[in-house]
Amino acid sequence: MTTHDERHAAHTGNAHGTPAHGAHAHSHQHAHDHDHADIDWSAMAPLLERQAETQSSLYADAAAWLGTLVPVSGVRRVLDVGSGPGVITGLLAEAFPAAETVAVDGSPELLAIARSRAEARGLGSRVSTLHAELPAQFDALGEADVIWASESLHHIGDQRAALASFAGLLRPGGLLVLVEGGLPARRLPWNIGFGRPGLEARLDAAYADRFGAMRASLPDSKEEVDDWRGLLAGAGLVPSGTRSFLSDIPAPVPPVVREQIVAQFERSRSGLGEHLAADDRDTLDRLLDPSDPDSLHHRPDVFQLVAKTVHTARKG
Repeated sequence: MTTHDERHAAHTGNAHGTPAHGAHAHSHQHAHDHDHADIDWSAMAPLLERQAETQSSLYADAAAWLGTLVPVSGVRRVLDVGSGPGVITGLLAEAFPAAETVAVDGSPELLAIARSRAEARGLGSRVSTLHAELPAQFDALGEADVIWASESLHHIGDQRAALASFAGLLRPGGLLVLVEGGLPARRLPWNIGFGRPGLEARLDAAYADRFGAMRASLPDSKEEVDDWRGLLAGAGLVPSGTRSFLSDIPAPVPPVVREQIVAQFERSRSGLGEHLAADDRDTLDRLLDPSDPDSLHHRPDVFQLVAKTVHTARKG
């Protein structure tokens, strides 16, 4: 399952994971690929992991906020649905130290990484993994006090039915957390000195078309207005707050962030291909050319600005 950014990650690769439907749970800077079965998640894993790591402060802030909405000491089980390589799973485990935190994903390769990450962080006794294909295997997830679904819901065709299933898994007083929406990520100035200004806005438009086609192609796909508060209430839950969280890494970015940005633009170039105008393809080629001093590899004005919106609702 994948943020608008994800509508770029496995579409360019989610900071989170993969869609927990079909063969995978989610990733957005998802996979812009429409057929997730064709994605090599082992190859995608480093990009997904780096992306989540470079945005980890954003997710840590969001996890800490959840602790103001539910009694931390009373949370015994947390589900991270569409966990991918488990970066956010670890943050949730740290935010809820009395809980078992379960990484749920449709990719065995990414779950193996999630297990290794948890063990390396000393969380192995409290973090477990669960391979599940959603929506077919909702019943396999079990009850939970907190369910976190980061840009994974939109990988399920009937989102309204999926929310009802999530609500059915929540224990009384439990919290459902959706990370959906936010703002398109920005990593370059509007005018980069060559090509037409506004390259990233045009990439966003191309990704939006791909995202719409992906949604339409899902089994049992149903058109829904993205009124998350209304949809949560329609599932019988009580909306308990919405906030947006920011990852702001100004120029000059650290090398690990630059490498991740280069990898994302490489995904955009290979994934969008013929969907872009010829001059934008030329601009991307130049941005990705290590020998060009104005490329992403060298330019001093590369930055990372990401905003994710978190919607919550409680079971009465």
